[in-house]
Amino acid sequence: MTKLLVLIDGSTYAQSVCDHAAWVAERTNASVDLLHVLGRRTISSVPADFSGNLNADTRDTLLEELAGLDEQQAKLAQKRGRLILEEAKARLTQTGIADVTTKLRHGDLLETVQEFEPQADLILIGKRGEAADFASLHLGSNLERVVRASHKPVLVASRAFKPVDSFLIAYDGGASADKAVDHIARGHLFPGLACRLLMAGQPDNAMTAKLDAAAAKLRAAGYDVTAGVEAGQPDAVIARIVEEEGIGLLVMGAYGHSRIRTLIIGSTTTEMIRSCLVPVMLFR
Repeated sequence: MTKLLVLIDGSTYAQSVCDHAAWVAERTNASVDLLHVLGRRTISSVPADFSGNLNADTRDTLLEELAGLDEQQAKLAQKRGRLILEEAKARLTQTGIADVTTKLRHGDLLETVQEFEPQADLILIGKRGEAADFASLHLGSNLERVVRASHKPVLVASRAFKPVDSFLIAYDGGASADKAVDHIARGHLFPGLACRLLMAGQPDNAMTAKLDAAAAKLRAAGYDVTAGVEAGQPDAVIARIVEEEGIGLLVMGAYGHSRIRTLIIGSTTTEMIRSCLVPVMLFR
C-alpha cells in the first residue's frame, strides 16, 4: 500500500477519518492525499420571471446583488474548504505522518473520486457526512455511491478511532470476500492482528470447503486464524460476534445486489455499517 485517498468534510467524523488514516499510513508506510470537494450549486440565484411585478431597473439591481452574493458564498466555501484540509493535515502530521498532500476541488464527489482513485490503494470515508441525521442513524448520502463505484477497497471510519488489535472477515464465499482474503494475505495492514474468519448461516459442503481454503491462505501468509460457522441471519450474527468478542475492524464484501433490489429487501452492507460501532473495510 503506497497511497491513501482520504475524503474529508466538515462533519464530526472528520477527526476520526484522519485518525484512521494515520493508523493505516503508519502500518503501511503510505502517503496520504486529503480530498475535500465543493459540490456544484444545486439552487440557482436567478429568480423566477417576475417581469410583470418588477421593472427593468429593479430586476437588474436584484440580479447584480444575487450575483455578488453567489461570489461571496463561493469565496467563503473555498476558504472553509481550505481550513478543513489544513486542520486535517495538521492532525495527521502531529501523529508523525509526514507525506500528506491536500486537494480542494469543485464538482461532483463521485466524479472527483474516480479521477483520483487510480493512483490510490485505499479510500477512506466517514460513516456519516455533514448532513447525516444522527437521530435516525442515517448513513452519509455519498457513502454507498463511493463504495459502489470504487474499484479499490474502502475503509469506512467509525465515529471515534480506537486502537485496532483484531479483525473479522465476514466470509460468504463470494468473489468480493475472496478478494478481501487475497488482499489481506498479500498486504501490510493486517499482520500482527488477531484474525477471525466467520461464515454465517447454514453452508453446504462446498461453502465449508471454501471457508477452509480461505483460512489456509491466511495461515500460509502468517495469520493465526480462528475460523468457524455460526447459524443465523448474517447481519445479526456478525453484529453479535463483533460486539461479544470486541472485534476492532470488520472486513466484508459490499453491495452484492443492485440498488433496486436493495430498496426492496434492504442491504446487509448498510445494516452492518450502521449497527457495528467499528470501522468497516469494504471490497467490491
